[in-house]
Amino acid sequence: MTTLKESKIIFCLALPLIIGQIGQMLLGLVDSIMIAKLGVTELAALTMANNLFNIPFIFGIGIMTCVSIRTANEKGANNPSEARAICINGTYLSLIIGSIFFLLSWITSYHLDFLNQDPEVATRSKDYFIIISVSLIPGILAATLKNHADALDKMWTAFSISMASVALNILLNWILIYGNLGAPAMGLEGAGYATLISRTLLAISMIIWFTMDSNLASWTPLKWIQKINWKEISSLFKLGFPAGLHILTEVGAFVMSGIMMGWISKEALAAQQIAMVCTGTAFMIPLGISIALTMRIAETRGTKLTSDLRSTYLSGWLLTLILSTLTALLFIIFGEYLATLFIKNTPTVISFATSFLIVAGVFQIVDGQQVASAGMLRGHQDTKTPAMIAFISYWIIGIPFGYTLAFHSKIGAVGIWWGLALGLTIACISLAIRVWKFNPSKKYTNTQH
Repeated sequence: MTTLKESKIIFCLALPLIIGQIGQMLLGLVDSIMIAKLGVTELAALTMANNLFNIPFIFGIGIMTCVSIRTANEKGANNPSEARAICINGTYLSLIIGSIFFLLSWITSYHLDFLNQDPEVATRSKDYFIIISVSLIPGILAATLKNHADALDKMWTAFSISMASVALNILLNWILIYGNLGAPAMGLEGAGYATLISRTLLAISMIIWFTMDSNLASWTPLKWIQKINWKEISSLFKLGFPAGLHILTEVGAFVMSGIMMGWISKEALAAQQIAMVCTGTAFMIPLGISIALTMRIAETRGTKLTSDLRSTYLSGWLLTLILSTLTALLFIIFGEYLATLFIKNTPTVISFATSFLIVAGVFQIVDGQQVASAGMLRGHQDTKTPAMIAFISYWIIGIPFGYTLAFHSKIGAVGIWWGLALGLTIACISLAIRVWKFNPSKKYTNTQH
């Protein structure tokens, strides 16, 4: 009964997070469907640019999970003044990280040929990549503010603002990609400007909400321009950096798989985008549960009370197992149909995408379990060792295994995805064992492991 009760609490926490995460993935889904109508080359260029963009973007978002962890701690301790300090210094940290990553991405845009991709695809992706790279700054800022709101149990309002941003992005895509309502038809670059505008307005809207909502007055900054507390920023960064590395290793593995697909053909690369959008959308379900588990455990730590968290662990794993099984069946049974929703009359692309989605269906369960376990460990402020586990699982084992299957066996492109499956399985087992070893009957401290 304790596990069932805890499952209900976690599900209620996770529901708006899941819907919000899926809503954000709709941006990639809509971009892919709309750009696919322009041709395989355009879709491959979108894939290449998004693969590169996701490296700094996901890394930055991963670093800024430190805000949700620390804010949840202070909420549990009923310490609003500290929560305000976390929010404002987290804001400054996100702007610093976003700006640095934009500069690095801008420099990278002039050297896209080093990836050894199809020359036409690399040339076509450059301008779009520069445009969306600018959105790193407001995008990471918006994610940081949402982390703060989520940790204060204000998920539904943050969700509503995020969904408004998604709707705006879709509308702007329709206007700017195809040249509707008198606008010039900008194609791929139009999708980039739509993303930049919607993310900028999302960040501004979050700040306006924090400023005007009286229910948040005690927990959000009294003014947004303050003296920077470098000690607090350093503390946040030390907590968030290994968490960012952990997320980056997994996302980076999928990015590397996309680069390797480009070595095979532009059809394989276009199919990779289709499969990545589908699996990425499904991944938002266990990711939402993972975020809820992080906040649940971090808030419990903040209370400094003795509590048995094994029911929380079991509840998180059970919820993730049920929902991941559903998405696994979806990909295995309806993979070909999903592929045809993106692109038609291109049997090679559809065949590649279908085979990728079947493998994705196989690893849905272990992928869900590993991200749930990672969320639990972040709630305990245990971020360094999980990052090392992820690096070994994906980059030392998974990627080399996938490369061997793809380029030194008869399996071909789908072998890259089997490599990902192996890495996810190893990470799943290793992280679950580490979670279970935490002694949940001890009094909690704020010590970082």
